[in-house]
Amino acid sequence: MPIYDYQCSCCQASFERFHSMTAEAPSCPACGGKTIRVFLSAPAVHGRMAQGRDQAIRSLQPADTPRGHQHGPGCGCGHA
Repeated sequence: MPIYDYQCSCCQASFERFHSMTAEAPSCPACGGKTIRVFLSAPAVHGRMAQGRDQAIRSLQPADTPRGHQHGPGCGCGHA
């Protein structure tokens, strides 16, 4: 089930709800308004795409930032 972001057209309050695509739109928790706009939130990405994002973030860090790579005896990776 997706998470939907809502914005009330009466009071402009924003909130999110986790529900099925066929569920009725909830009323605004701030004012009880019924007329709201719906936005579908972007899904969380796991796996290879998330690894690529983490690598991109690390590549933007300064060279002297510890990277957390640990080498064991006989690692053979070529890094000191």
